[in-house]
Amino acid sequence: MNNYLPFTRPSIDEATIEGVVEVLRSGWITTGPVVRRFEDELSACVDGRLVRSFNSGTAALETGLHVAGIGPGDEVITTPLSWVATSNVILAVGAKPVFVDIDPATRNIDLDRIEAAITPATRALMPVYLAGLPVDMDRLYEIAGKHRLRVIEDAAQAMGSRWKGKRIGALGDLVAFSFQANKNLTCAEGGALVVNNEAEALLCEKYRLQGVIRQPDGEMECDLLGGKSNLTDIAARIALGQLPSIDAVIEKRRVLAQRYFEKWDSSLDCEMPPADFENSNWHMFQVVLPGRFRRPDFINRMHEAGIGIGVHYPPIHLFALYRKLGFHEGMFAHTERVGRQIATLPLFPAMTEADVDRVCETARKVLK
Repeated sequence: MNNYLPFTRPSIDEATIEGVVEVLRSGWITTGPVVRRFEDELSACVDGRLVRSFNSGTAALETGLHVAGIGPGDEVITTPLSWVATSNVILAVGAKPVFVDIDPATRNIDLDRIEAAITPATRALMPVYLAGLPVDMDRLYEIAGKHRLRVIEDAAQAMGSRWKGKRIGALGDLVAFSFQANKNLTCAEGGALVVNNEAEALLCEKYRLQGVIRQPDGEMECDLLGGKSNLTDIAARIALGQLPSIDAVIEKRRVLAQRYFEKWDSSLDCEMPPADFENSNWHMFQVVLPGRFRRPDFINRMHEAGIGIGVHYPPIHLFALYRKLGFHEGMFAHTERVGRQIATLPLFPAMTEADVDRVCETARKVLK
């Protein structure tokens, strides 16, 4: 249908498209000078901290675990309400994910429950900033410092989010971003990891390209088992085209989010997201549907009306892979309720306030 409104849509301007064409014509399309430029400019966005890029946010997150020295026998505390990659990467390095239920108000990991989950095997915390809303960073790092834990921040959705005025990534330990197609800054598929020093940056370079380091004289060495997760110059050029407008993109998202709060019918008994216009980048606008309404029915009826609805996310611990590990229904009550009823409404920069009004009015009719 011509007037179909998806829940998200990337915006790529003509200058960026022309820039990609230039890269294609240059003869250098894999990792090269454009990737290095992107890493430098992204570094400037996080107060000069070192940044290394990858072909996905998942690869950045997994590399963060490697850099932190996480491996077999270790435990990593995280949230069960996220994209499954969050805990899959913990399994991938041979460690054990330990889930802690969410705070139903923020939908992020409940920091007050973390210390009860810490054991002698705990080595790291991996918070997730759902929809771009960060956790209380002061409290997070207070807990990490007290128990001498590394922090690998799953900031996949939080590019441009802030904590007390500073961008996510400008402070803290290891911070992983995603630039997948529906993110606030996209390069179609890509990611980056913010690290603390040159040694960690070198580890990133090894892990993303087979563990190999090339010497200026043409010789090379391989001293660890790496993979193949380097970013291409093609993808980096898309990201470079988006980086200068990230603040404007977030501001437009804030305007649309504010419109949702103004126009949403409060009598529908939906749970709204936290109205945090200081720290969130409004990557998504999510409501939790009332228990009397089945989410599949809502999605289907909104789709019939020409409006796309996303699901972010089903509880990780109830997937078959995790049930095999001993997780089961009833373990994390808040996550299970929210994960069963959460729905992502359309929100992207090319939308208008009239689009928001249409979503709100259609949802009102459907839920009534």
